[in-house]
Amino acid sequence: MIKKIAVIGTGVIGSGWIIRFLAHDKKVIAFDKDIRLKKKIILEIKRTWPYVKKLFNKKKLKLKNFKYVTSLKEALKDADFIQECAPENYKLKTKLMEIVGKYSKPNAIISSSSSGLLPSRIYSKCKNASRTIIAHPFNPVYMIPGVELVPGKKTKKNILNKANKFYKSISMNPIMVKKELPGYLSDRLQEALWREALHIVNEGYATTKDLDRAIEDGPGLRWSLMGTFLTFHLAGGKAGMKHMLEQFGPALKLPWTKLKAPKLSKKLSSRVIIGTRNQAKGKSVEKLSKIRDEYLVKLQKLRKKYEDKIRK
Repeated sequence: MIKKIAVIGTGVIGSGWIIRFLAHDKKVIAFDKDIRLKKKIILEIKRTWPYVKKLFNKKKLKLKNFKYVTSLKEALKDADFIQECAPENYKLKTKLMEIVGKYSKPNAIISSSSSGLLPSRIYSKCKNASRTIIAHPFNPVYMIPGVELVPGKKTKKNILNKANKFYKSISMNPIMVKKELPGYLSDRLQEALWREALHIVNEGYATTKDLDRAIEDGPGLRWSLMGTFLTFHLAGGKAGMKHMLEQFGPALKLPWTKLKAPKLSKKLSSRVIIGTRNQAKGKSVEKLSKIRDEYLVKLQKLRKKYEDKIRK
């Protein structure tokens, strides 16, 4: 049974994992090199707790379950599960995983919070790589339930099953990727949308606000309950996807999209930076995060009532 978790790296993603683990009564030992980060993490835990306790129906924050260390060996020695959250860099992660594999318990599951790197490369020097996986979460990790589980070429099926069960136990909905591929699933979809959006801004057809509204007040409302495929299935009327493909399939041949990314010139960067700054209307990232978190709590509670009707 997984009770004690080591979180390696305490940036935005690492902190998010810590908060989610604590919300589900797990003992967390966090590692980072700078002891000064401990205070920052505790402040983030306390900031997010009002939203976390509402989402998971928790009464009390058990900070006694949280420990911060600056020794990687100390963080690893008794951990049942290791959640690594280092920056997206093959060289860095590969070296780190070699150390993690050496000093962790032989039966401890090792999970990397990568956003698109291949597990077989990350764990190429890791001892007993059969117990390793990728777990790609979505920010904020403490709030959003999706997590993509990606196996490496050496990952054992029983490890994937244990990881699947564990992430479900902390109120997540694992997405099981069948085999490793760069970018996994969600980021490949998001990247396609991001690239197209950059082209539109670059060519002066719309502002960043216009494009966000195009999603917020359009497909985004449906996507929070149904993904692209089920949404398009409904667009086909009584015949569903069959009719949808017959009617709209030919449009795939039209040159509507440009999946090759545009050059991130100073002009384009300026338009994106100024555009998003205007959208924020003077609100800090912390203030916007609080608004987002409050919204996500209410949205997920509302969605639960309707998704059960679709998925069961």
